[in-house]
This record gives sequence, C-alpha cells and structure tokens, in this order.
Amino acid sequence: MKQLLDFLPLVIFFAVYKFFDIYVASGALIAATALQLIVTYALYKKIEKMHLVTFVMVTFFGTLTLVFHDDTFIKWKVTVVYALFAIALAVSQFINKPILKSMLGKELIVEDRIWAHVTWYWVTFFIACGLINIYVAFSLSQETWVNFKVFGLTALTLLNTVITVFYLFKHMPEEHKKELTKK
Repeated sequence: MKQLLDFLPLVIFFAVYKFFDIYVASGALIAATALQLIVTYALYKKIEKMHLVTFVMVTFFGTLTLVFHDDTFIKWKVTVVYALFAIALAVSQFINKPILKSMLGKELIVEDRIWAHVTWYWVTFFIACGLINIYVAFSLSQETWVNFKVFGLTALTLLNTVITVFYLFKHMPEEHKKELTKK
C-alpha cells in the first residue's frame, strides 16, 4: 500500500498530462502530492522526510511553472530533488550517520563498509539521473521528457533498488540471511 501511494502522484501527473497539458498536470501533481501526504499520515500517523522534501519541491517548482506558464521549472524539479537526495546521502556518510543504514539497518545487517558502498552508489545514481534529466528535459521534446520522467526514471530507480537489495543480501552474515528468508 505504501509503495502504491509513492507512485500515485506520478501516475496522476502522467494521466493528466496525456489528457490536458504540462500546466494542468503540474497543478494535478501538486494536489496529488498533498493528498499523498494526507493519506500517508492518516494511515501511518507519520510523514517521512523524503515525502516532505518532495512535497515542498513539487509545490515550489509546480507553482513557478503555473505562475510563469513555463515548463522549465517543473523540469528542473527532478534534478533539484535528485541533487538534494545525493547531498543528504553524502553528508550523512561524511558525518558517519548513513541514512540508508538508519532506514534499513534493522532488517539488513551488514558491515559499515558495505553501507558506505551502497550510499556512494546511490549518490552516484542520483547525480547521474539528475544530469540525464537535464539532457532529456532540455534537448528532447516535452512528451519525451514526461515519458522519461514517469517510466525511465521510475524503472531505473526500481532496478537500482533491486540491485541494492541483492548486494546487501550477498554481504549479510549467513545467520541473518536465514532469519530474513524465514519471514
């Protein structure tokens, strides 16, 4: 259910874009992201920082898109969000409090050096996606960018999540692997 809620604003953005335009879709994205926060809070009684940052960025860049009637702003939102995620992960690693370990470390027990590898992998991934987004957003058609944003970046993120889980599982002690596979 939680993962479905994560993709709901993106699906709404895509559907509205296909029937209307980037401006109506940007407004729908703002509304859907706000609704996502409300529903998430109602169901789980908490809001994750990542969702809050995403909401602020969607609202800020979406509003600029609507006010100035310029799709440049919503296109930059993707890169800015990825840059913020990369910075947050890098800083957390530098101060020796890796975000990924704090989120997943109770279930996936591995050495700190493995968490460092995973953190830097995701930093690199987010930077690469941000740069690719700039290229697609400003070199190709708006429709190509929307399709890339919705399908390409989502697929890349899911693929990298699977790769990360396999990597972490590979480096887990055998007793923890057995516990995890029993659940």
